[in-house]
Amino acid sequence: MFEELKKRLRGSIAPVITPFNEDESIDFETMSNLINWQIESGSHAISVTGTSGEPSSLTVKERELVMENAIKTINGRVPFAPGTGSVNHQEAVYLTKFAQELGADAAMVIVPYYNKPSQHALYKHFKAIADAVDIPIIVYNIPGRTGVNLEVKTLARLVEDCPNIIGAKESNKDFEHVNRVLLNCGRDFLLFSGIELLCYPMLTIGGAGSISATANVTPGLVAEMHNAWAAGNIERALELHYELMPLNDILFKDTNPAPVKAALGMMGKIKPVLRKPMDLPTQALQDEIREVLKQYVELPDQLASR
Repeated sequence: MFEELKKRLRGSIAPVITPFNEDESIDFETMSNLINWQIESGSHAISVTGTSGEPSSLTVKERELVMENAIKTINGRVPFAPGTGSVNHQEAVYLTKFAQELGADAAMVIVPYYNKPSQHALYKHFKAIADAVDIPIIVYNIPGRTGVNLEVKTLARLVEDCPNIIGAKESNKDFEHVNRVLLNCGRDFLLFSGIELLCYPMLTIGGAGSISATANVTPGLVAEMHNAWAAGNIERALELHYELMPLNDILFKDTNPAPVKAALGMMGKIKPVLRKPMDLPTQALQDEIREVLKQYVELPDQLASR
C-alpha cells in the first residue's frame, strides 16, 4: 500500500518556516518564494506547519491557509507532507482530514505536547486519526518538546494496525531507539531524522531521509548529502555531514526556529519575525550565527556586518 509514494517520499523534506510581516501577519508571498527556492535548490519534498513553522502560534484557520498556499505553490513538483498534529485531538483529526481534502501526499502528525499521554492513550490518539483518513501518516516523535516519547512497541503496534501509517520523523537522540524502530516496524518503514547530527547516520541504518530545520538555510547542501548517499558516493555524503555540523550546532543554540529565522533574515530571505512567546536570539547569539553563516552563504552587503 502506498508503494509509489514510498519511493518518492525520500531525501530532504524541507520543513519550511512560516514567515511573518512586521505586524506578525503571515507573509504568504515570501512563503511562496521560500518554497520555490527550496524546490529549485533540490529539496525532495516540502512540509509546512511542523515545529519550524510555529504551528502552536497559528490559528486553525491560519494553518489551513498556510497549507493551501503551500500546495498551490508546489503545484505537484515534489511531494507535500504538512504537519497536522495538535495537542487537541479533534483539531488534529480535522487538520489531517483537511490535508487529505487539499490533496497533500501525506500528513505529519506530532505526538501531543504538554499533556504527556500514556502509551495506551497515544495509541488510541494516533489510531483514531489514521482511521479517520486515507492519507498516509508520518508520526512525528520529538520527546524533547512534547515531554513524552512514543515507544517503539507503541509505534510498531500502530504500524501493524494502521496501514496508512507509513513512516516516522524521529527527533530522538537515542540512536538505539531509532535502530529498533526499523527492526520492529519493518525495513520498508520510512524513517526520517529530525535530529540534524543524526541525518547521515540514519541513512546508514536504512533511513529514508531527513526533515531538518537546517534545510531552511542551506537546502542545496542538505539535499546534496542525500543525493550523494543515494548515488553510492558515501565519501561525499560523509564530507557534507561534517561540513554542515557547525551550522547545525549554531542553529540549535536557541529554540528552533528562532536561530533559523535570524539566519534567513541575514540572508535577506524573510523579515526575521516570530510570534510571542517566541523571539529572536540575543544579539550576541545573532552575531555568532552571522559569523558561522558566512562560511556557507554570501550575505547581502547591507546585512553582512550588522
